[in-house]
Amino acid sequence: MRIIRPVWLTHSGEKKDFEVYSCHVSTDGSRLVTAAGDGFVRVWSTDAIYNAAEPGYSKPKQLASMSYHTGTIHTVRFSGNGQFLASGADDKLVVVYRLDPNAPTQGATFGSNEAPQVEAWRVFRRLIGHDNDVQDLGWSYDSSIMVSVGLDSKVVVWSGYTFEKLKTLAAHQSHVKGITFDPANKYFATASDDRTVKIWRFTPPGPNSTSHDQMNNFVLDRTVTSAFVASPLTTYFRRCSWSPDGNHVAAANAVNGPVSSVAIINRGTWDGDIHLIGHEGPTEVCAFSPRMFRSVPAGETTGDQPSHIHTVIACGGQDKALSVWITTNPRPMAITQDIAGKSISDLAWTPDGKSLFVASLDGTVIAVVFEANELGLEMRLDENEKALAKFGAGRRGAGIVEGPDGLVLEEKSKEGEMRGAEGRMGALMGDHSRSKLVGSNGTGSAPSGIDRINGSANILNGSGSDQAPGQAEKAKDDPNAAKLERLKNRVTITKDGKKRIAPLLVSSAPGTESSLPKPQLMSTSGSNQAVQNDKPQAILDLSQPFDGLPPGGLAALLLGNKRRVATVAGGENDHIDKKLALARKDGAVPIVTDSPNGLVPAKANHAPVGQLPTPEFIRPAVTNPSLTVSQVRLAVPKIRSYIVHTIGRLEAATTSITNGADSAQSQILTLEARNPTQQSAAGRLQDQEPCRITVTKRGQPIFQDYLPRNALLVTGNRDYWSVACEDGCVYVWTPSGRRLLNALVLESQPVILDCRNQWLLCITAAGLCYVWDLSNLTSPHPPVSLAPILDIAIHSLKDHVTRAPAVTGARLNSEGRIVVTLTNGEGYAYNPTMYIWQRLSELWWMIGSQYWNTTDSSVGNLQSNSALGDGSKVSAGVIPHLERSTTNATLARGRARFLQHLIKQLLSREGYEGFESAVSIAHLENRVAAAMMLGAKDDFQVYLYMYAKRIGAEGLKLKVEELLRGLMGSVYEGEGDNAPDAFSRDHVKDRYWGNETGLLCGWDRRELLKGVILILGKNRELQRITVPYARVLGINEEYSGSHAEAMAT
Repeated sequence: MRIIRPVWLTHSGEKKDFEVYSCHVSTDGSRLVTAAGDGFVRVWSTDAIYNAAEPGYSKPKQLASMSYHTGTIHTVRFSGNGQFLASGADDKLVVVYRLDPNAPTQGATFGSNEAPQVEAWRVFRRLIGHDNDVQDLGWSYDSSIMVSVGLDSKVVVWSGYTFEKLKTLAAHQSHVKGITFDPANKYFATASDDRTVKIWRFTPPGPNSTSHDQMNNFVLDRTVTSAFVASPLTTYFRRCSWSPDGNHVAAANAVNGPVSSVAIINRGTWDGDIHLIGHEGPTEVCAFSPRMFRSVPAGETTGDQPSHIHTVIACGGQDKALSVWITTNPRPMAITQDIAGKSISDLAWTPDGKSLFVASLDGTVIAVVFEANELGLEMRLDENEKALAKFGAGRRGAGIVEGPDGLVLEEKSKEGEMRGAEGRMGALMGDHSRSKLVGSNGTGSAPSGIDRINGSANILNGSGSDQAPGQAEKAKDDPNAAKLERLKNRVTITKDGKKRIAPLLVSSAPGTESSLPKPQLMSTSGSNQAVQNDKPQAILDLSQPFDGLPPGGLAALLLGNKRRVATVAGGENDHIDKKLALARKDGAVPIVTDSPNGLVPAKANHAPVGQLPTPEFIRPAVTNPSLTVSQVRLAVPKIRSYIVHTIGRLEAATTSITNGADSAQSQILTLEARNPTQQSAAGRLQDQEPCRITVTKRGQPIFQDYLPRNALLVTGNRDYWSVACEDGCVYVWTPSGRRLLNALVLESQPVILDCRNQWLLCITAAGLCYVWDLSNLTSPHPPVSLAPILDIAIHSLKDHVTRAPAVTGARLNSEGRIVVTLTNGEGYAYNPTMYIWQRLSELWWMIGSQYWNTTDSSVGNLQSNSALGDGSKVSAGVIPHLERSTTNATLARGRARFLQHLIKQLLSREGYEGFESAVSIAHLENRVAAAMMLGAKDDFQVYLYMYAKRIGAEGLKLKVEELLRGLMGSVYEGEGDNAPDAFSRDHVKDRYWGNETGLLCGWDRRELLKGVILILGKNRELQRITVPYARVLGINEEYSGSHAEAMAT
């Protein structure tokens, strides 16, 4: 062993040499890079270091020096492919350099002591992702990713191709001071002052991977704590290293009882039972030699017994000593005391494993050169590959293209994504106009090449000229477009008289947001933009009820279905029951109040004194005796003196059944119900005056009618009028005043009355929902109870009713489906084909899904990159309406901040690494199923493409194959099954995956399948599944034909 200490190998200053914190050797072994407290990264020639004792050596010693940090540089590392060099410092930045081979040679700077620049290392990227000092960084062995760690407790993963931040891992609870990579490219380990070493599992990402594609990558596999329970917190680094055979991880700053040591963690079991003991102080750095060696016993000249193969590791720390260990020997091979004047900060082996460079805080860099066979017989590099093959090194399914068809499919998928990105960039820069497209959920479809954005259509660049001449002229004359063009070409004159084009600030408009999911629970109610985004931007496929429900929703009471727990003798409930039984002893009925402290005697209220205000209602309604035995009891509206319902232009525009000319639709109709406010003329209480019903147009009466009971609720549209009365009867008139049918007699008082097109909804105080089709006087289903969605299954049957979630909305869509929202944030819809309630929105998706945010523009405009050139956006349909209601209900109850904290704590626990991914996929599946059940055609396509993109990024092969089989269905079993007339006879025939038609939720199966195949085409690990479907659909032939025409032209 030979030690070389060149006097010029320092970061010298005016008064002292700066501390050297890091060193590393390039993959070809010709360069040594060092980083120090002077803020410089210096590149040295290793050949000059080896020949430092030669007085006649005249080649350059320092090759380059870079000073692009504003503070102390703590770490510097070459990439595995030799293309890049990265450094991290206490200015919170990671700077990536790249060698420019064509740069001209630079001489010495005038007035500087720096040596001339032999090599030109240019700044390639400045990476911002840390909130505190960057302490260490490392590259994966294939250079696909770079990981940086720092004093902000974060582990930041960067793409090795684009240097985009792929993921931030915040699992450590204190400063992270070390990072090392598995040579098999399956794991990396991080060491922290929280006295843990965490093992992270990852799959090397591809060149085009984004942070969205890596949602389920980089997951925590194991946390090792046993060897670091009492480790000191005084070390500057905890630099760890992975053995070249992949079997062990060496972690510095471990303890074995009271003694400092280096822990050797075994792969697979991840236990740290082996310790290297020999240092008097805490160790800060350890480094495995990149080569494996073989020790040959005396008398043996051949054979490669595995027991004789060993690795070499070097350790250093605060005791200023360097130790070199061989894994087959329990004692160190060499210990060099006081090799440096201060703590050893970093160690770097050359690729051939024959030399070791030692960096110290005393400002020196020392080279330790080992003699031939001193460490053992050096093994070939293919022996390293054989040792790593058992861990799956070199086997990457994503890197193998499944034949030429897979390559063509991948190119077409990327081409479609690029075309969509160009269209969005054109929209961002104002290069195209927008034309409005009015439509509703489940009806109509946008033409090819048009971006459906909440009912509007965006013509994308390069997607064909589908715009009509009149629309083009209108867009050309758009004053906003002309103003934008003037702003883009605005010329200003500077102080020195030069003309400059003023930069145009690109605002964060809703249409320019990223398509990546950004989960956020808190509302952005402080901005006007958030309020504007929360409003529906298209025709909502729900009715607009006239009578608003009271604040806090329509109160509900329950007698539960849950089996009551047996009462313990002497318990609190038993004590209450005894008190009630004692009160009933003489036949009296006790009056009690259900308070938070249990049942307590009701307190008498004092009689009001003075003049009472005039009430807005006449009196409470007389409830039906059936409510006394009903398990569900809803609040009954009070009887008002008069009720007015008006139909204006808005209502006329949203109804689907018209009465003739447009002028008739623009006229205003008014329905007025006046209840008697005085006593009857007969003078008896049981007699009352009738309720007067009047319909007027432009102040002129159309018809007038009288009802024997007081009116509670009214509704109507251009097709009919309806009034619900106190006695539980519902009356219906035609627009001209003819009674359409006899009075509908219900079991209790109506509490909600709503209409949509020919459908009429009535919910009674007993919780029964009635829906009637007044066009043919039928009902799509029997009366259905609200009890299942009011949590009756989790309430116990008691002597007294209990409170249930209040009803905040009950509406109808265009198909007569009942949609109900509750104060607990849940949204339901009734499925008349299955006779069951289905929960479409709930708090579970809100707290766990990465796709949840209905009040933020980034998710309100979430795009489905369909790869077809069409960028469809989520419209303001029923599902977004229910999710908005869930968000508003949660914010109103003040639970958002608590839920954010809960999820943050949950994600940091072991075993919940895939929580967000699993819940997000389940949320998308819930959206797809809900859109299919409701017949929301546009929403279904958007959610389907979002779901396909996510499961493709996650690599869920079974779900991908099942989705493609479901979309294929019976496409090629016969053309007669999917004829339009067959579809029109039964509009719900295509509302399930296994239907025998060629349609699925109103879409052609071929179109949906083609869009999904093009989305999944870029994922090479799925090409064995997607390529056969692409062949069946002829996607590759279309692509080849278009390219052949392009080449011919």
